Amino acid sequence: MRVGSFVLAAQFPGQGQGEALHRAVRSAEAAEEAGLDTVWLAEHHFVPYGTCPSAITLAALLLGRTRRIRVGTAVSVLPTAHPVALGEQAALLHITSGGRFSLGVGRGGPWVDLEVFGAGLKAYETGFPESLDLLVRWLREPSVAAAGERFTFREVPVVPRPSESLTDGEGPEVVVACTSPASVRLAAERGLPMLLGMHVGDEEKADMVALWRSHAQAAGVDGDTIAGAAHVSAGVCQIADRRTDAVEALTKAMPGWLKQGLDAHVTVDGRARAMRDPLAYTELLCGLHPVGTPRLCADRLAATSERTGITRFALLVEGSGDLAATVENVRRLGAEVLPHLR
Repeated sequence: MRVGSFVLAAQFPGQGQGEALHRAVRSAEAAEEAGLDTVWLAEHHFVPYGTCPSAITLAALLLGRTRRIRVGTAVSVLPTAHPVALGEQAALLHITSGGRFSLGVGRGGPWVDLEVFGAGLKAYETGFPESLDLLVRWLREPSVAAAGERFTFREVPVVPRPSESLTDGEGPEVVVACTSPASVRLAAERGLPMLLGMHVGDEEKADMVALWRSHAQAAGVDGDTIAGAAHVSAGVCQIADRRTDAVEALTKAMPGWLKQGLDAHVTVDGRARAMRDPLAYTELLCGLHPVGTPRLCADRLAATSERTGITRFALLVEGSGDLAATVENVRRLGAEVLPHLR
């Protein structure tokens, strides 16, 4: 089992953006010190829900500051990026970090980002498969041309080639954020592992893993690839000597952040959005994920892994909104939870 942190660089009420980013960087450094496996970095634009606008840029900083831990994006939003530009950056990080970089990608949402970056709503609604295929080809082939609906260009060489890394891997792994049966099928048919969101529980995640396996088999994906698919489960983790204290730390801080952050999202076409109740959502997350004593947290992770078959976790550890408390949370995750799992 591989346990990592999930870093949003969340801006809690009363905090500045620099404060949020400083906490994000420090918590990632603490994750390496604590013995965690991976730091997963979120990406958002124009909202305090997350103040990191480029997960791959922050990944580059953290890869330079660390020596052992893997760093991944969760996720780089493909509709607002050129897949070749993203592929070049991913290859660069893969090679220069000695193979410690993971590229998580996702479809994002119908946000005003599509307008600002000139991608348009179509890039979100129908363009994701084309972008994903172009990105994967860039990371696996020596030269690439495109003749698609959105991207058309003559054949050009891939420089730098990810396979030139002095590691055994052919290139950085690509993980796909999946929130619907359609996205599960998209990832499965390409043999790409999934990143599953924190808003769903074990039963739904187990169903998505089973659906992925079914689609992968139907598409003729290699059996070893199917058997070795390392899906990632996102969640929340808050550790305390008593479960009530852990829940209280989150229910005091997270609803204000969620309301402020989610309210700031603006759709590109004015469509209505269904908003979750921030307190109810926080309480839901506390019930689904490792929130409580170290032993309870370890048991919760083990149970999720057993029920779903998922062996990798990306855990939001900054739910208190406080730097010192976040670093202590990471330290306890490494010192008091991981030993029960290993």
